[in-house]
Amino acid sequence: MNEYIIFRRMADHDHDVRSDVAKVFADAYYKELQFFSKDKGKLKNAFRHAFCPQAIFTAEMSGEIVSILGCSNNKTRAMHIDENEMKKHFGFITGYLAYNLLQKEFNTVLTLPDNTGYIECAGTIERVRGRGIGSALLNYVIQNQPYQEFILEVTDTNHVAYGIYKKMGFIEFKRKSENFSKIKGFNQRIYMRWSRQSVRV
Repeated sequence: MNEYIIFRRMADHDHDVRSDVAKVFADAYYKELQFFSKDKGKLKNAFRHAFCPQAIFTAEMSGEIVSILGCSNNKTRAMHIDENEMKKHFGFITGYLAYNLLQKEFNTVLTLPDNTGYIECAGTIERVRGRGIGSALLNYVIQNQPYQEFILEVTDTNHVAYGIYKKMGFIEFKRKSENFSKIKGFNQRIYMRWSRQSVRV
């Protein structure tokens, strides 16, 4: 990873980057989102307004946003799914289904202590995956946010991500079986925790 990378909060850009962030999200989660549409452009437009600029962090390479990461807390979520936007871009029936599936994931208030950040919607565009950019962005957020602990979840089929998080010091503490696992493509959600106390020497 020799190219210079800039990390910053979405809100700190000097222009509107919602489409750029949504493009990364659609590319990174295409496998999960293609049920709603196989058109990445349509997916990008559907989620363009979903991101909270204060809670989304970006990694830029050569002026292009190539990786994103949300850091939520018990007051602010990194994403908020809007029913009208889902229906507008996916049609009434698919949009209604998308909203009802995704709002449970992203619109729910987190019951976490004030000193805990929740890592979510982390993704990197396919073209630059495997170069450590996502890990570097996660490390940037950990080092620059005031939380004492960070929690994230990863599916039991995402062995690469699980290995990366474990290498970074995240420790598994819970597994939760998933409903409709055959449709979603995974059986369990694995919850992992990183604590500043555990890395102190």
